[in-house]
Amino acid sequence: MASDTVWPLTKIPGEKLMVALTDMADYQVEDGVAVITIDNPPVNALSQGVRLTGPQSAAQQYFFFAERQAAKIPDIPRDTAEREINKVGVIGAGTMGGGIAMNMVNVGIPVTIVETSQDALDRGLGVIRKNYQNTASKGRISQQDFERRCGLITGSLELSDLADCDLIIEAVFENMDVKKEIFTRLDSIAKAGAILASNTSALNLNEIAAATSRPQDVIGLHFFSPANVMKLLEVVRGEKTAKDVIKTSMSFAKRIRKTAVLVGVCPGFVGNRMLFTRQAQAQQLILEGPLPHQVDKVIYDFGLPMGPFQMSDLAGLDIGWNKETSKGETIRDRLCELDRRGQKTGAGYYDYDEKRKPTPSPVVEEIIHEFATQAGMGSREISDEEILQRCIYPMINEGAKILQEGLAIRASDIDVVWVYGYGWPLYRGGPMHYANSIGLDKVVAALRQYQQQTGDEFWQPCKLLVELAEQGVGFS
Repeated sequence: MASDTVWPLTKIPGEKLMVALTDMADYQVEDGVAVITIDNPPVNALSQGVRLTGPQSAAQQYFFFAERQAAKIPDIPRDTAEREINKVGVIGAGTMGGGIAMNMVNVGIPVTIVETSQDALDRGLGVIRKNYQNTASKGRISQQDFERRCGLITGSLELSDLADCDLIIEAVFENMDVKKEIFTRLDSIAKAGAILASNTSALNLNEIAAATSRPQDVIGLHFFSPANVMKLLEVVRGEKTAKDVIKTSMSFAKRIRKTAVLVGVCPGFVGNRMLFTRQAQAQQLILEGPLPHQVDKVIYDFGLPMGPFQMSDLAGLDIGWNKETSKGETIRDRLCELDRRGQKTGAGYYDYDEKRKPTPSPVVEEIIHEFATQAGMGSREISDEEILQRCIYPMINEGAKILQEGLAIRASDIDVVWVYGYGWPLYRGGPMHYANSIGLDKVVAALRQYQQQTGDEFWQPCKLLVELAEQGVGFS
């Protein structure tokens, strides 16, 4: 879309031009149109009747429509009946389960949370109550609303107490055997027509669904942490998921104030699958010369809220790590063995003070040097441009593979995932829009160059990306 598109002030009756815009640039009204030239306007300016110009406005105009397009599922008829959701069950009262439950009670939906022990249940319910107390103390909700929300939550130690729920969301740790056992039990407990959802972030939903006699009722609802804050919801469509379950889930996401994107089943789905490629290159880069803080600075300066190593420290380096089976074969293994497991232990790739301010660690630098030496890699100066390309271009290529495999409906859906789930800068539109702005031919050329230099098939551009580049068009 051209960046000088005209938006009449009368397009949405009753809405006025945002006062905030007048502080950002000079403007004048011409025939009912506000003409403003600013570099970084808020995205909702488009609904206020504004003509935006400037180098970053096209990306934000694009995203305005991308978000709305994500709700449209081509193969589901508009008249498909939806299932009623009046009561929700959540399995797991940890950080994720508690956050998921808060989404429900925030809009008046009663929730039953199930845990395996009273201590875990009390701890989880206590965190939820404390979160609402903090919100009330800041005047964001009334005391009456605080009591009402807490009153909508019921705790239990029995899965059988979920028998009357219309939607049950499993939010336990990422272990396939555990999840399959839960779904097998739910199959004999949940009422007919109940939607059974997994919050898995990467596991095979089809395998989970196969643990039941009703795979048509199983869907993935991948919330992003903190679940009561993050706007994105990846709705994961299994190979046997019924269309009315998909439509109900997409509508329900809107009801709980989430932006939903429908994705297919693959390791990591859309967001994490692309993230894996970036993290892999970041690990490779630090063996070649740049230190973690140098890589992170490039990604931060590009516009993301944090780089790959700060993100790893925030999430916890011990996710998926096992002390008993660790052989110290990776930098992460070594850090975890030293109890440098991220922010929560005060050290990871960075050292952290009491305010969690990160500083580069000489211990980590020494470990990186040791691994680089073992791999026979000499340190070299690597430009910021190369760091950025090697972190971002594999993501673009992976996004193209996802489209090629039919696991996302449209390129703009991928961009919605990355803006709302990972903090991709809105003014860059998302990784696929960013690729269009660079030119797909340039992306392909860079990928081929790195493939030639390294001999690594990791860099091979996928068929769809090459075809679009040869046609001289972008992702549509």
